[in-house]
Amino acid sequence: MTAISARWEWRTFGPGASVAERRWRDVEPTAEQVSDEVYLLSDGGQTVKYRDGLMDVKQLLETDAFGLQQWTPVLKASFPIGRDDLERVFSALNVPLPALAREQYTFDEFRAELTGPERGIRAVDVHKRRVRYRPHGCSAEVTDVRADDVNGSTVAIEAEDGAAVIRVVRSLGLDDYLNTAYPAGLARMLDAVPDRYAVIDAGTNSIKFHIAERTPERDWRTLVDRAELTRLGEGLTEGGPIGREPLERTVAAIAGMAEEAVAQRVLAIAAVGTAGLRMAANGPEVVAEIARRTGVEIAVIPGEEESRVAFLAVRAGLPTPRGTAAVLDTGGGSTQLTFGHDDAVDEQWSVNVGAVRYTEQCGLDDAVSEEALHAALDAISRDLSRLDGRPPVDDLVGMGGAITNLTAVSLALEPYDADRVQGAVLERSEIDRQIELYRTTRTEDRRSIVGLQPKRAEVILAGACIVRTVMGKLGVDRLTVSDRGLRHGVLVERFGTHGDEMR
Repeated sequence: MTAISARWEWRTFGPGASVAERRWRDVEPTAEQVSDEVYLLSDGGQTVKYRDGLMDVKQLLETDAFGLQQWTPVLKASFPIGRDDLERVFSALNVPLPALAREQYTFDEFRAELTGPERGIRAVDVHKRRVRYRPHGCSAEVTDVRADDVNGSTVAIEAEDGAAVIRVVRSLGLDDYLNTAYPAGLARMLDAVPDRYAVIDAGTNSIKFHIAERTPERDWRTLVDRAELTRLGEGLTEGGPIGREPLERTVAAIAGMAEEAVAQRVLAIAAVGTAGLRMAANGPEVVAEIARRTGVEIAVIPGEEESRVAFLAVRAGLPTPRGTAAVLDTGGGSTQLTFGHDDAVDEQWSVNVGAVRYTEQCGLDDAVSEEALHAALDAISRDLSRLDGRPPVDDLVGMGGAITNLTAVSLALEPYDADRVQGAVLERSEIDRQIELYRTTRTEDRRSIVGLQPKRAEVILAGACIVRTVMGKLGVDRLTVSDRGLRHGVLVERFGTHGDEMR
C-alpha cells in the first residue's frame, strides 16, 4: 500500500478564485472533474465529507505562521458503517455520539437519523466542478461550488512542501487572503456573508484598523474604523532601533485587530508599515516578530508609495479637487505630499517630518513658552524647505490623525463622527487658535479637550505646527479634510476598483 503523507493546504473562497482563474487562463489544466458530495458541518466548525460511497475524515495536524494547515487522512469508511467508525466520525466533528438504534447504518439512514439541528450537525449537498493545475509542483484547483443551491467558487493549493504552497499563493498575489477551509467557506456561502476585507496601517504613532464590506451596488460599507496609539516610534531616531516597550504595545494592538478581523469573517488582511518601520535599524526584525506573534505580515512601503496610495483614498472619498491641488498626509514619523491637477498626479514625495520627532526634540508634549514654540516652527520650516518658492495651490486636502483631531476639536465632536469630519473645512485661523491652546495647556489638561483623543495629547501640538507650516508655504488659508487615509487607499487598490465610493 502506498503511504499517504500529510499535506499543507491553503484555500480561499470568492474573489480569490477569480484571481487564480485569470492568472491561469493560459495554463493547460491537468484534469477536470465533476462530483457530488455531502459535507457534514458541526456547530463548532468541524467537517467530515461523504463522497463516492465513503465517509472521508481528515485530521488537522498543524497550522503554521502563514496560516497553512497540514491535514492527514485518518478514515475512509465504506457504507454501511458500524459503531467504531461512527465514533471516529463524531469525534472528528467534536459532537457526542448519540444513542444508536442500529448496528450499522447506510448513508441515507445516517443522514436521516444522526444529523440535523438537534444533533448539532448540518448536512450540506455540494456539487463541484474542479479544474486542476500543477503550478510549481503543487496540486491546485479552481472549483465552481454549489452548496444547497447557493453558488460560489474556491481556489485551493496543496503540497507536502509548505514553502512551495506559499510561493504559489504569493505568485497569485493572494498572500493577504486568509486560509479559509471548507467548513468556514461553506458557512460564508450559505449565510450570504458579503465580501469583507481588513487593512492595518502600522504608523509611527498609531496603528489604524479598517474593515469594510462590498455592497450589492459595489460600494464600500465601513464596519470598523479605529486607531490605537501605540507610539511605535517612541524614542526612535534615524537609523536607531525600535524599543521593546513600543514593540510590545504594537504587537498587542495588531494581535487584537487580527482576532477581530477573523471574528468579522474577512477574506483578507492587508497590512502596511510606514515611516517608523522604514527608518528603524531593526525594522525587518520588528516586522518578522510581529508576523510570528500575530500572523500579520506587514509590507513596509516607500514614502512615495504611501503618498500615492493615500491620494487614491482622497479620489475615492471626495470630489476631485479643483485646479492645482495638493494632498497632505502627515503622521507620527513622516509627511507625504502629492501635487496634481484634475485627475492627474504631477509630483509626490515624502519627508521625515513627523509629530513624534518634534514632540520629543522640542518638548512639545507639555505647555511651552512662545520662544520654544517658535524654535519648533523654525525647525519644521527648515525640514520642509522643499516647499519654499513653490507656487500657491488652488486646493489643499489634508488627512491623518493630526488633521482629523484638529477638525474634531474645531467641531467639538464627542464622540468622533467620521461623516462630519469627512469633507469639513479647516481654516488656518482655527489651527492658529488651537496651537495657542495647546501651547498654554498642560498635557493632562489637554486630555479633557472635547474632540481630542486623550492619547494624542502629547503629539497634537507638533502635528498642528506641521500642518500650519505646510499651509503657509503653499499659500492657502484653508484645507478640506479627508477622514479617509492610507488604509482606505490600500483597501481600494488591493481589493476594489479605484473609482468606487467608500461609505
